Amino acid sequence: MKKELVTMICDELRARLDRLAKAAKAAHEAATDPGSKAESKYDTRSLEESYLATGQARQFKELAATLRTFENLRLREFKSGEEIDSGAMVVVRRAGIRGDTRFLLAPASGGLEIVFKGKEITLLSPDSPLYGKLLGMRQGDTLEAPPFEIRAVS
Repeated sequence: MKKELVTMICDELRARLDRLAKAAKAAHEAATDPGSKAESKYDTRSLEESYLATGQARQFKELAATLRTFENLRLREFKSGEEIDSGAMVVVRRAGIRGDTRFLLAPASGGLEIVFKGKEITLLSPDSPLYGKLLGMRQGDTLEAPPFEIRAVS
């Protein structure tokens, strides 16, 4: 199951990388276009486009590195009662919210949401406070902030 999920994550990251590459190329072309030449000392269009192109190129490199991380990622299955650790799929029941919420403790791309087999899964990365709170917990444990019960770990 997790292998399929990682494949879907990689597909989403590739799609984002493709969109970002197109946007970066367009920004670079706009920055170097002769029509973007400053018409006065207050005209900063070319400079702004250059900043945008530089930022998008940096984002492209970061996203490409993240994609490589997921392409090489092998997630293990967790056994019942085992402590939550990196790579765990955690199903929680949140107080006051109908239905379960699913999180994947992933190495990167925190906040990315993937619909997998009809269920929405949110990736949590190590820089997320919730990621840190979940580490070491087990099925049946509860967390006070945010309030929820851990229903399953796989």
